[in-house]
Amino acid sequence: DGPGRYTINTNFSRRIGSFNPAWNESDDDVDERFHKAMEAADSEFKDKVKYYTGSWWPARKVVEKAMEDRFNVHSSGRVLLLEQGGVPWKEHLFQLEQEQGLEEKECIYYVIYTDQAGKWRIQCVPIRPDSFENRLGLPAAWRGVRDADLESVSGIKGAIFVHASGFIGGSQTKEGIMQMLDVSLKQAKPV
Repeated sequence: DGPGRYTINTNFSRRIGSFNPAWNESDDDVDERFHKAMEAADSEFKDKVKYYTGSWWPARKVVEKAMEDRFNVHSSGRVLLLEQGGVPWKEHLFQLEQEQGLEEKECIYYVIYTDQAGKWRIQCVPIRPDSFENRLGLPAAWRGVRDADLESVSGIKGAIFVHASGFIGGSQTKEGIMQMLDVSLKQAKPV
């Protein structure tokens, strides 16, 4: 994990700056552009406040509860069960691990949850919230494999897929995801 080859240049300042006329455009409508920029800034600010107060901050309690219950999910204590998908968990998990003083040998490896279709997912915890490298990836033999082929390779009935990078996988059932989890904990090597 080093410096990325791609950088995202769509920060707030650039988005608002895009309302300015280009060097070769007329600047006759500066006031109109200014008002459009203000509307965009206002809208984005309100969206962020709504997200952080209505979704992100309440998710902390969901992740806290999952941390408390983790030994009921798997005896290793290295798996969180979220009652539904879509919960913004990564930043909260890292913060809670730090607050609770969890050492590397105790850190969480996987988060499991259901998707919108009611199928189960297992997602690897990255080494940092902004990293594509996982603490403990799904088995290499499963990566990029789907459906019947994945069932055959893994020996797990109902296994749906594992992403080519091994950061997420799916199963039709919770039982299947728990089997994927058990095998992953045994076969994969920590990063």
